[in-house]
Amino acid sequence: RCLPNPHWEMELRKLTGCDQAVIHFLQKEPKVQQMLEHIIYFLETWIPQFAAEDRSYLTIALGCTGGQHRSVYLAEQLAQHFKPQREEVLVRHRELGIRGEELPR
Repeated sequence: RCLPNPHWEMELRKLTGCDQAVIHFLQKEPKVQQMLEHIIYFLETWIPQFAAEDRSYLTIALGCTGGQHRSVYLAEQLAQHFKPQREEVLVRHRELGIRGEELPR
């Protein structure tokens, strides 16, 4: 909730974090990029610890006020970052009712 919210931009309100206009809006915001970098650093630090404990899965949940802009964007960015390194990275956008692989690219 501390990140700039595309909901308050009328032309972005009905879009999601997978739409190019919202992606562009969030990518240009330094706070958003800093948070993304911090989350990636945290996960890169701790995922190996989970793997060393033979954990079969790890759930990472992100939220934002409406569940369609910031959390969707961050979840997609994290998936894009980790898919080349990890098997079976799955994305589910609860508020959108869809999985990442169902989204138009």
